[in-house]
Amino acid sequence: MTEAPKGTPSATPAVGGNLRRLRSRRGLSLERLAQASGVSRAMLGQVELGRSTPTISVLWKIARALEVPFSALITDPTHSPAKVLRAAGAKVLTSYDGAFVSRALFPSDGPRLVEFYELRLAPTAVERAEPHPPGTKENLVVAEGSLRIVVAATEHRLSSGDAILFEADVPHEYWNDGNAMLRMFLVMTYTDVQGR
Repeated sequence: MTEAPKGTPSATPAVGGNLRRLRSRRGLSLERLAQASGVSRAMLGQVELGRSTPTISVLWKIARALEVPFSALITDPTHSPAKVLRAAGAKVLTSYDGAFVSRALFPSDGPRLVEFYELRLAPTAVERAEPHPPGTKENLVVAEGSLRIVVAATEHRLSSGDAILFEADVPHEYWNDGNAMLRMFLVMTYTDVQGR
């Protein structure tokens, strides 16, 4: 994860507290979480202390090991619910190279069964996603550009306006083979309330 664009609040401050809270609730030591997630104990400790900004890939690994959605790590649990979600106040995460941007389009007010995101993928870029908790579904629609998506080794091609629904508890990849920015909207649905 890199710094958010100017004027956009970073999700980093919430990550450390959320990680510590979720890990404690599950009775996991840093060592056990490191083994389950494949993220080093040192990195987990630095993230909890707010001394390190994790990449999207690292956050996905941690979320998967904790069996929580990505949003459970990046949302501020003390923030009061909002009816209007201003673009300037959205939680935005950017990949290390800046090619992939994910913007949460739901309030950070606690546990939920459904999450809604705007995704952007730069030309010729790819974003690889780890399997989500069992039963997780992704419903994705292409708003602009064309997408090549690979789900459990099966490839699908989508153009602007096309949508796909798939079980997301398997590895999946988003590819932008074009020369223009790819913009998508994603709804993630879980079988159990996430962010407990």
